Amino acid sequence: MTGDFEFKRSENNVVQKEAQMTRRTDMGKARVYFTRDLSPEGLIRVYEEVNENIKGKVAVKLHTGEKNGPNIIPRDWVRELMKKDIPEGVIVETNTYYEGDRYTTEQHLETIKVNGWTFAPVDIMDDKGTVMLPVKGGKWFTEMSVGESMTAYDSLVALTHFKGHMMGGFGGSNKNIGIGCADGRIGKAMIHTTPGLDNMWDIAEEELMERMTESTKATIDFFGANVTFVNVMRNMSVSCDCEGVNAAPVVTPNVGIVGSADILAVDKASVDLVYALKEEDHKDLVERIETRKGLRQLSYMKELGVGTDEYVLIDLDNGGIEISPEEAVKDVVPWEG
Repeated sequence: MTGDFEFKRSENNVVQKEAQMTRRTDMGKARVYFTRDLSPEGLIRVYEEVNENIKGKVAVKLHTGEKNGPNIIPRDWVRELMKKDIPEGVIVETNTYYEGDRYTTEQHLETIKVNGWTFAPVDIMDDKGTVMLPVKGGKWFTEMSVGESMTAYDSLVALTHFKGHMMGGFGGSNKNIGIGCADGRIGKAMIHTTPGLDNMWDIAEEELMERMTESTKATIDFFGANVTFVNVMRNMSVSCDCEGVNAAPVVTPNVGIVGSADILAVDKASVDLVYALKEEDHKDLVERIETRKGLRQLSYMKELGVGTDEYVLIDLDNGGIEISPEEAVKDVVPWEG
């Protein structure tokens, strides 16, 4: 098995280098695509700009949410995207660290059924076991435990509902992969808990951001160039979708959809768009990000070489012109709950 991993990583590193011309501008900045069109069509349009290296057996990593969660990406959007562009794709998840509706595979599959993710195959990746992937250059880990079946896929699409997070400050592509691909018993414990302590959530703030990001790096390095990222900036509660019906009310306006082949660029652009909103529109989400030290996700991704924080924002609604985050959100309508 280890030999297979090493071969795939070596092969992916070659592909990754060849892909840089499509990921970056002549100035070395990442391309981040943006639309205000919050609809299946908007999701498809952004995805088709960043899916060049998605091939073979494709895993679609979603946060499928707790039962009846009100803020998850609409199922019909994802259904239309997969029907058109990822017809053989598999929705992938891992079980949760906490006891709840997704703690065991049986519970998880029932919750997925309740939430309507029944239009495509679903793989709970840690159902049959786990596997350790190397973490290169990390200060907390040398390897990370992920769901075993993740290694059966050729490509990964991180389809993320961008929102706040109780401990992470914000949940973007980094959280979707770093926490979401780590298995429910070993990997998530490595990220959240100091061994021997009773408090399973004792690791927080900057250290949590770093551990989460090192977990992400293990998955990104495994897939190489064959991974891409789309963040849907809609129904952005300060709470994660793991809080389900108990999530805090949404007060941040809907912004749009962003996508990139660069994970740091897509999360940095999403955060920049939030900060570009008027103070009265972004204060709750910004407070959640800053009080949890969430911006450390971005700076540590840069330190680990997981993407670039220099990007150009491309407006798909206006002929592909380059715009600033401030220009992108200038006509955003305040949230009316």
